Amino acid sequence: MSITFVSMTPADTEDLIDFLTSNRFPFHVQAAPQANDVRMKIEGGRFWNADTQGYWVLQDGHRIGMAALEDLQEDDSPLFDLRLDEAQRGKGLGVQVLRALCDMVFDTMPDTLRFEGQTREDNIAMRKTFLRAGFLKEAHYRLAWPTSCGGRVASIAYSILRQDWENGTVTHFEWEDLKI
Repeated sequence: MSITFVSMTPADTEDLIDFLTSNRFPFHVQAAPQANDVRMKIEGGRFWNADTQGYWVLQDGHRIGMAALEDLQEDDSPLFDLRLDEAQRGKGLGVQVLRALCDMVFDTMPDTLRFEGQTREDNIAMRKTFLRAGFLKEAHYRLAWPTSCGGRVASIAYSILRQDWENGTVTHFEWEDLKI
């Protein structure tokens, strides 16, 4: 199976609104995005501007989701937002998509040293996807992720280093390196 990415442009506005509003994203702040909210984000440059670029995720030429790369101008460590179509979840595609996303980032952005993503502590499927794709947990931000019901859960940050992507390794570190 071949995973590819196609850059979004303003011509994708209606398709993007349709995609985001016809799927539920239970582990995002807005689990059920509304068309007006999505349109406002698009008009504000959320998916294509100097610092962010959205992509359609294709599997063998068929759209299965979207990804947005963020912090492209100011940082050598871009972040990503990945959303698969509900019908594509649970099929093991996340690891393939994430590895392909790493390939795109490190192949086309030579100054990128690390690539980062975050998810909620209760999104076990995505946390396992990060690990299977060669990412390492780097942070556990307690009560940092607002939920749609008004509560908060921890946000977990994972990243992959360019050198690890190139070598197929995972560089570990000691969590408790400072003792008092």
